[in-house]
Order: sequence, then C-alpha cells, then structure tokens
Amino acid sequence: MSPADAVLMAADPTPSPTPSDSQSPRVPSLQDAQERATNAAGWIEQNWSTWLAIGLRVLLIVVIAVVLRVVVRRAITKLIDRMNRNVPSLDGGAIGGLLVNVERRRQRSQAIGSVLRSVASFLIIGTAALMILGTFQINLAPLLASAGVAGVAIGFGARNLVTDFLSGVFMILEDQYGVGDSIDAGVASGEVIEVGLRVTKLRGDGGEIWYVRNGEVKRIGNLSQGWATANVDVTVHSGEDLDKVKATLDEVAEKMGAEEPWNELLWGPIEVLGLDSVLLDSMVVRVSAKTMPGKSLTVERELRWRIKRAFDAAGIRIVGGATAPAEEQLADPTAGMAAPSVYANATSPQSAAASPLAPAAPTSTTK
Repeated sequence: MSPADAVLMAADPTPSPTPSDSQSPRVPSLQDAQERATNAAGWIEQNWSTWLAIGLRVLLIVVIAVVLRVVVRRAITKLIDRMNRNVPSLDGGAIGGLLVNVERRRQRSQAIGSVLRSVASFLIIGTAALMILGTFQINLAPLLASAGVAGVAIGFGARNLVTDFLSGVFMILEDQYGVGDSIDAGVASGEVIEVGLRVTKLRGDGGEIWYVRNGEVKRIGNLSQGWATANVDVTVHSGEDLDKVKATLDEVAEKMGAEEPWNELLWGPIEVLGLDSVLLDSMVVRVSAKTMPGKSLTVERELRWRIKRAFDAAGIRIVGGATAPAEEQLADPTAGMAAPSVYANATSPQSAAASPLAPAAPTSTTK
C-alpha cells in the first residue's frame, strides 16, 4: 500500500460501499419506529390542550349561532302572526274591517317575514363565520378591508339595484299597496298583480302588463284603499225650478240606495250638494256619493242613467253643453243681394264722367 492510500484511508475510515450495498433499500428497524412514535406522541401531548380549546370554542360558537338563529326566526314569525291578528280599523266603523283583504295581508306578512328572517340569518351566520376564523388565529383585517372595498365597488356599480331593493322593502313594510290594488304610480297605472322587492307588475286598463322598478316610483296613488267618491254634474236650463230638480234627484238617490247591488257598493247616502256653478242660461247641480274602492265609475254611470230617465219623466230639460244653444233666426232674403252701384244709373255724374266724349260737330262758313 502506498503512502497516499494510507492517508486517504485515515481521512475516511468508512469503507466505500460496494455496488450491491448501494442498490438495496434500507429497512427501518423497530427502534426507528419506536422513536418516531415517541416523537409523535410527545408532539400530540404538547398540543392537545390547544386543539381541544379551539375545538370547544368552535363548537360553542356554532351552537350559539344555531340557537340564536332559531330563536330570532321564531320571534319574527310570532311578530308577523300578531300583526295579522291586529286588523286596523278606520273611522272606528265597520268600513275598516272591509278595507283589508285577508289574502293581501297574508302575502304582505310572508314578504316581510321572509326579508327579516333572511337578514337575521345573514347577520348571525356571517358573524359566527368571522369568529370561527378568528379562533384559528387567522388575520381578519385584510379580509374585512377587501370586503369593504368590494362592497363599495358593488354599491357604486349596482346603485340602481340597491335603490330598487330598499324602495321595495319600505313599500312592503309600510303597506303602500298590495296585490289586487289599483294604483297610479306616475310612470304607469293599473291593477297590481305582483309585488316584488325590485319590480312591481301592473296590469293596465287595456290588458297590458307594466314592469315598474320600485326605485323609479316617486309617488303612489292607491285607488283601492279607504273609499272612493262618485261625482255626477247635471247641467239644466236656468229657467228650471230648483225645488223640483232637487226633489227629483232625492227620489232617484233614495230609490237607487235601496236596490241591490247598489246598496252594497254605496258606503253612504247619495247627497245632492247643490249648485256647483250658475251661468247665463244654464246651471250645474252636483250629486255625490261615497262608494266602495274602485266602484266609483260604475256608480256614476248608473246614476247618470237614472237621472236622465227621471228628468225626462218630470219634464226637466238637460242642457247638453255649458251654455244653451242660441235660437235660430229667419234668414234675410236680401242678404245675398249685392249693393246697388252708382254706375247702374245712366244719369248719375259717375256714369256721365265714365262715358266716352262725343266728337264735335263741323261748323259751316258763308261768304
């Protein structure tokens, strides 16, 4: 052995592996497995208390959130049911009980309850989720900041949608209108066939369906709440006897109010209010009645029909317009004749001036 080989062997006392040793895998021994199990058991023993605390905290948060959600939803349901039982009345009479439709109130209550329950569930579940993330030592500041920026961006991008939604919520909460009501929304009018949080569907007088965004509605005229008024203006000749006119109208009103179905549509007696205006050759008498909502036009048509027949039987003249037509005068037979002309007279100075000059007669001379 050379001195160089001796130095190398002294520096590296481990013998170099043979080709057969390098290719065979090393089988872990039982001692290695025991060491690994001991290390894992020690790590679990060191961290089991932390895991148990986190698990108990998450379980407690979930249980509290579920119980709180159930309690809040039941409270909202009981509140809505109590609102349905307390039917408001107007004027302290029996009319108030007829103003509220049971089906309409049920739909409104369901809409209000659904909105409130959804908002409550969203708030409770969202808060519980953030608390659970905080339990795992997750930094919520970037998440909340991102959510705030996203909310602002969505608010600017979908501001019309947010406006429609909020307007629909307040319309339902305030009971401005409901299914079956006839309303005038400014941009469209008709009967409400569906009330949504974003869009209200109306059916017009011609059968068309209008989709009105709740955010575009600036005013609402509900024609189906409370009562309606039927007004009929009767124009008679100024020479008629007012006492006779009033007696005839009172008779028509009393007879119509006692017959069916008008006694149900009329929510008050038909009143003769008196003279509404007096013109040179005519006067207007106003008749008014309080009717069921949406039935004023029907009552007005029937009232005009009965008044016309009663006036014809009593010999009272009804003037067709604001003023009576003027009486026709006999036509002047000379109206179509032209005025006489001065040129028609041959002896007039104008005719003489317009006549041609006659030639002068020749003169004779004698010597």
